[in-house]
Parts: sequence; structure tokens; C-alpha cells
Amino acid sequence: MNKRQYYIDWIRIGLILSVFLYHIGMVFNGWGWHIKNDVQLEALNPIMEILHAWRMPLLFMVSGAGTRFALGYRSTGEYFTERTKRLLIPVIFGIFVLVPVQVYIERISSYSSLWDFYTHLFEGSYPEGNFSWHHLWFIVYLYFISTVFIPFIRFFRTGFYSNIIEPKLEKLSGTKGGLGIFFIPILLSQILLRPWFPEETHAFSDDWAYMTLFFIYFLLGFCLLGNVAVVANIKIQRKIWLWGSVITIAAWTGVSEFSHFSILQTVKDEIGVVMSWFISLAILGYGAKYLNKDHAIRKSLNRAIYPFYLIHQPVIIVVGYWVLAIPMAVWGKVLLLTTWSFAIIAILYAGIISRSRYLHLCFGLKK
Repeated sequence: MNKRQYYIDWIRIGLILSVFLYHIGMVFNGWGWHIKNDVQLEALNPIMEILHAWRMPLLFMVSGAGTRFALGYRSTGEYFTERTKRLLIPVIFGIFVLVPVQVYIERISSYSSLWDFYTHLFEGSYPEGNFSWHHLWFIVYLYFISTVFIPFIRFFRTGFYSNIIEPKLEKLSGTKGGLGIFFIPILLSQILLRPWFPEETHAFSDDWAYMTLFFIYFLLGFCLLGNVAVVANIKIQRKIWLWGSVITIAAWTGVSEFSHFSILQTVKDEIGVVMSWFISLAILGYGAKYLNKDHAIRKSLNRAIYPFYLIHQPVIIVVGYWVLAIPMAVWGKVLLLTTWSFAIIAILYAGIISRSRYLHLCFGLKK
């Protein structure tokens, strides 16, 4: 598959924008977060819970696809070097420059200034301490998964894979609903690991259920979305995936009403895993059908979306700190926080980050 798959770019852009809106929602929903509005919108909780079930797995899946397209004929050493430049360096920069700002705002009453906070940066790990990678967990996990994936690269370049495995994947994808079967290894991984690692911590060391989930999605993205015949079948069967999404969302919503029973909470979690897979396939199918086209703005957006992700959360928290102090209705604050945060992110990227070649490395931008 040598022709650029534009729908992958558009889906990635949409997913990062959904992360932005999700974190706007975190200021106003009923869950704990860095800053909270005094009036909370509990109705956001189930919507955001469904969104959370699939957006990050799908983001790892399109990252796996992007890896296949970008890998080409690079050696494993070249691939590792490229991943280190684009992922590890921005994480290190973000941990020391971006993340401290948001932790400081969360604990602003405990410090006289941001500089005062920096002098206490290494006093323990968050949430008890101050040191953290916060939203950069996605980049950390992606770097780890990309590195662990290196030994697999040689296998995917063998005749065994291209002549035996890929035709079987194509045949499976051509069977109505055939790709739905991949919910089995995804679900099995969670059944086996979540009793040991029940919480999604983003702390790496105790998050192996979700790490495994993301690795499977990354692997499936590499294998499935890099095959033109498989993508064509996902597109043809998009209504199957849509109906699968609707049914599993309905089942998840119904069970949620009784999830205070521990056994039904487990059932809800298992339905959520299946729901995530069907929603991902539906988005990919409709994306391949309607979004696989270029546009004058696509290339610019695709370049901007990584720095956008890196700076979006500290900007939301800083802007939110001021917006929440304004005496106005909750939906007015939502609108104000969304527009101001987006505008400031755009200005920071267009006016500073994109113009400074010294910052390109810090924000993972290619020359």
C-alpha cells in the first residue's frame, strides 16, 4: 500500500481534537481532575465514559498503521532513532517544561510562584508528590510499544507473513463480520490481566492490562490497515460495524444502570472492550469511505496535531484557572474555556513552535 491513506490522517486529527474536548469536559463533569467548576454536569459522565472506551485504543491503532506506512525500507536502527527523536525527546521536554505548569496550577495555593514550585519538583511522584508525565503517558506508552515492536519488524518482512498470513487476513476480512473475531484476543487479555491490574493508572509500572490492550490495537493497526484488501473490506462492511457499535453501546448503557453490583461492573467492562473494537472498525470503515481524500489544509493540520497534543492540557488548565473564577453560567464557561484554549494553542503553535527550528525537536516536528 504505497498510496497515502488520507483517512488515517483525518481520523488521527479527529482523535486528537476529541482528546482536547475530552479534557475540556473533565473540568465540568462529575469526576476528579486538576481543576473543577463549582457546578458540575453529571450528564457528561456516561458520554465521556463511552468516548474514553475507544478513543485511545483507536489512536494506538492508527499509530500502528502509521508505523507501517512510515517504516518502508528503513532498518530497525533507523526506525528506533526516528522514534526516539519524535517521541522520547518531546516527553523529556514536556516533563520538565509543560507538565509542571499544570501541577503548579492545581496546587497554586501551596507555592508562592512557579519558580517556587520548581524547587519542589522532585519531591515525590504525583499524586502525592509533584513529579509526573500526566497526559504525556500516551507518548511514553507509544515509545515503549514502538520499541517492543522492533523484533516483530523482521517477521513482517518475511515471505511467510506476506504469502501466508496476509492472504488469511484478507480472506477473514472478506467474510461478513469476520474481523469482529479480534475482540476475542482483546477481551481475553483484559480478562486475564485486569484482576491483577484493575485500574488504568498511566503510571507504566502497574498498568499492564491497558498496556497490553494498546499493544494489541497497535499490532492490529499495523497488520490490518496496511493491507489495501482488508481496508476495502472494512469499508464495505461498515454498516455491520456500525450496528455492532449501536448494539454494544445499548448493552453497555443498560448494564451501567446496575453496575453497582460487582458482577455487573465486570460485565460492563467486558462489554466495553467489545464495544471499543466495533466502534473502532466503524470509524475506520466510514473514514475509508468518506475521508480518504486530500485537502489543502490536511498537511498543515497533520503537522500541527502533535504539538497541539503536547500543549493542550497545560493550556486548558491555565486558561481554566481564570475562566472558572468568572461569575457566569456553566455553559458560558464551557464555551469560553473551549474557544480561548483553542485560540491560545493555535497562536502558540503558529506564532512560536512552528517558527522556531530549535523547538522543532522538542515538539517532535520533522524538518
